[in-house]
Amino acid sequence: MSARAIMIQEMALATATGARSVQAAELVDGDAELLQAIAGGDRAAFDRLSRRHLDRAYGVALRMSGSRADAQDVVQDVFLRLWQRPESWRPGQAQFSTWLYRVVVNRCLDLKRRPKGADLDSVDEPQDPDANAEDNLLNMERNRALDSAVNQLPERQRAAISLTYTAGLRNAEAASAMDISVKAFEALLVRAKRELRDLLAGQGWMQP
Repeated sequence: MSARAIMIQEMALATATGARSVQAAELVDGDAELLQAIAGGDRAAFDRLSRRHLDRAYGVALRMSGSRADAQDVVQDVFLRLWQRPESWRPGQAQFSTWLYRVVVNRCLDLKRRPKGADLDSVDEPQDPDANAEDNLLNMERNRALDSAVNQLPERQRAAISLTYTAGLRNAEAASAMDISVKAFEALLVRAKRELRDLLAGQGWMQP
C-alpha cells in the first residue's frame, strides 16, 4: 500500500465509529459491491477501493491544485467522507470513478478559492547527481514548465486537461465528471490544449 493510502485509511478508521470486523472483500471485485461492503463497515473493502482509485485521484488533485500538500488534503478529505458516507455515490447515475473525479475536481476548485500561505511541500527536493544529470535537469525544467503552464489555465480548462491526461478518462467520462455535454467538453479541451501550446511556446519549449 502506498504512503498516501496508509495515511487516508488510518485517518478514516481512526475517526469512524461503530466499524464492524473485516469481511472477505477479496471475494468481490466491482466498485458497487465494495461500496456496499463499506456501508456495512468493512475495512478491507475500503482498503481495496482505496488501492484501486487513490493514485489517479491524487494525480488529478495534484494537477488541479499544483501543491502536494493540497492534493493530499483533498484526497484525504474525499476518501474520509467516502468511508463515512459511502451512500453518497448512487449507482446508475455515473460510474463510481467518474463520480469520484467530479468530487475531487469540485473540492480542488473550492480549495483554490480560499486564501492560503506559502506551501513548503511545493518545493522540490534536491536530486541526486548521476551520469545523466544534464538530461535529468532538462526533463525537470520541461516538467516544471508544463506544470506552470497548466496552473495558468482557467480552472475548467485545467480540469479538462487533468481528467484527460492525468486520470486517463475518455471524453464522455470526463464530460460526465464535469457535468457538461461531450461537445462542450471537447471544445473546452481544444481551447485548453491551444492555450497550453501558446504558453509553452512563449517559454521556448514549443514552436509557435
